[in-house]
Amino acid sequence: PTCGSAGMLISCIAHLKDHGQEWRNVHVYGQEINALTSAIGRMNLFLHGVEDFHIVNDDTLKNPAFIEHGQLKRFDLVLANPPYSIKQWDRAAFEGDKYGRNFLGTPPQGRADYAFFQHILKSMKPDTGRCAILFPHGVLFRNEEAAMREKLIKSDLVDCVIGLGPNLFFNAPMEACVVICRMPGSKPEAHKGRILLINAVNEVTRKNAQSYLENHHIRKIADAYAGYADIDGFARVISIEDTE
Repeated sequence: PTCGSAGMLISCIAHLKDHGQEWRNVHVYGQEINALTSAIGRMNLFLHGVEDFHIVNDDTLKNPAFIEHGQLKRFDLVLANPPYSIKQWDRAAFEGDKYGRNFLGTPPQGRADYAFFQHILKSMKPDTGRCAILFPHGVLFRNEEAAMREKLIKSDLVDCVIGLGPNLFFNAPMEACVVICRMPGSKPEAHKGRILLINAVNEVTRKNAQSYLENHHIRKIADAYAGYADIDGFARVISIEDTE
């Protein structure tokens, strides 16, 4: 829903290539509000050999581009880094959204994060749908979104929350998090009713006033998610009831 210049989509294709998996038949979709950025995204996908892609220039919250039979098109996998806590968005229209993207509630005018979040959840296939979203850390605890967060947790869609350190992303010095969700049909039985919390705040290299994740940091986080078990001082599996 906020594909930018298609970097994450290209990274997905590169991951499949690197692991010798089928990538030519992957259907890639993206929507980006900035016209120039969306044009660059189309060019990037073309230059990387991706043939089946659909990148649309429009406002995801106001006018979602991918519609089937009057409903949002559903996807197997959604990746996004929505703009952090934007204030300029049409909250009134979202309050009566015809696609039902306000099923958790209508976010405050000053923070549209949960509007993007609900759009993504509504865009996931019921049997295979998964998502990974990069958010500001505040989505986990801000009081004004508490009611929506409670409904989200009780829905058992959240699979994992990964806390990341500050200064990892351009123009975003605050701490961030990755929220991984799975629809009921794609959530392993052992994960149901549970959420894995990974504290990766210290998994960072700082050099020349820059912070970044190295391969060994990424591998440690990925292995913790794959293992889905407690790791002292790093990961903990909690029940939905534990969050109350």
